[in-house]
Amino acid sequence: MSFNATTQALTELSADCRIAFVGADAALGNNAQQLDKASGGAISRILELGDFSGKFGQTQLLPEAGELKGRVLLVGTGKPEELKDGKFRTLIKNLISAVKDTKIATLALSLEDVEIKGRDLNWKARLLAENTVTTLYVFDQLKSKQADPVALNSITLFVPGAEGAVQKALDTGAATGEGMNVTRTLGNLPGNICTPVYLAEQAEELAKDFDELSLTILDENQMAELGMNSLLSVAKGSVEAPRLVVMEYKGNGDAKPHVLVGKGVTFDTGGISLKPGEGMDEMKFDMCGAASVMGTMAMLKQLKPKLNVIGVVAAVENMPAGNASKPGDIVTTMSGKTVEILNTDAEGRLVLCDALTYIGKYNPETVVDIATLTGACIIGLGHHASGLLANDDELAAELLEAGIDANDKAWHLPLWAEYQQQLDSNFADMANIGGRPAGTITAACFLSRFTEDYRWAHLDIAGTAWHSGKEKGATGRPVPLLTQYLLSKAE
Repeated sequence: MSFNATTQALTELSADCRIAFVGADAALGNNAQQLDKASGGAISRILELGDFSGKFGQTQLLPEAGELKGRVLLVGTGKPEELKDGKFRTLIKNLISAVKDTKIATLALSLEDVEIKGRDLNWKARLLAENTVTTLYVFDQLKSKQADPVALNSITLFVPGAEGAVQKALDTGAATGEGMNVTRTLGNLPGNICTPVYLAEQAEELAKDFDELSLTILDENQMAELGMNSLLSVAKGSVEAPRLVVMEYKGNGDAKPHVLVGKGVTFDTGGISLKPGEGMDEMKFDMCGAASVMGTMAMLKQLKPKLNVIGVVAAVENMPAGNASKPGDIVTTMSGKTVEILNTDAEGRLVLCDALTYIGKYNPETVVDIATLTGACIIGLGHHASGLLANDDELAAELLEAGIDANDKAWHLPLWAEYQQQLDSNFADMANIGGRPAGTITAACFLSRFTEDYRWAHLDIAGTAWHSGKEKGATGRPVPLLTQYLLSKAE
């Protein structure tokens, strides 16, 4: 899929289809008026018939556009006050959905007629490319009959000037969307395919033809030598071997790296603290934090920004077995701190704490861990925002801003000392759960005890990493947030 910015007018471009944005009450913007004039009034005649009102999200593909070569797709933008950040994403998805099952191969459009308060053309171009790529995504690798190929392969965006900056925004959006699709595919794969070893193999594939990336993969014996007993305690009950995957992207010499750490529980039964059977199939998504790290590294491979990034995937499978960890067991983490495992289904923090200790050797500039960590986050924030907790308010603010700009929002929760006492244990340095109250916060409190030496933030994506029901599947979040955050550091 190619995206191109041009100063050539829409009416002069060669394209199978052009987009005419129509506001509420069939109002035409400047570019739509030019298309209408070039088509000999074909658009106006449709509007006069009352077939198209311009309400938000409405689309209509005209079979012909009069004297204008190619077809025209009418897209309703509704009232100006309706067009907000999230609505723009929906608008693009509707637009692409209207043509993806047709024979249209090339689209041309201008976004000047789509005004969003506080957003410039670069922002709109970036989200155009990102949402085009994600809307065209199909997961059919495991079906006996694959979907028909999509004809659409090129989108040209008219800009009045400074097309270089807009082209960069299009490239960023496309790379973000493709990174999200990497994340979605890994998340959608079943646990019998996407194992910890499989994730390590995918990192090896990513490293091919990527000279700026170096790869280290630790097996269970190497992790045992390092004292990663907490991570290994989760993997004990599974026949699938754990892996710690470290991907080092060097784009800026000796600068201190920004580190991403992803929870990669490739299937989570809960262990001895077994989950209910209903809906357990969705626990294949418990590695979406790791998948988002992989997707973000795939974005770096395309854009190659000037910064250093380390992506870490802590991959295990959590199963019940005769040798699995039991409630009441005590393990010694890589840091030397001891943990009483009161619930084996609170396993993500046991995996992450050793990974967070391990990456301290890189003297990181910042560390962000990403995890489908707590059901409590879904209760508190639903499926719209990821939970954000941090030991550094400036880092938290930067991530929040990145989420807003990328339309991939997070919400800042407190990490106050008062919550720490819920993790008290009579038998170890700490327990791995703090009871029902403030479950998302106490989970982050646990992780904070292993991140005292650097600036750290935690993203709980339990509510945002995948959809359930009819639209079941991984979302690719928070790759847009992470991309925006990292690129802001490169700038």
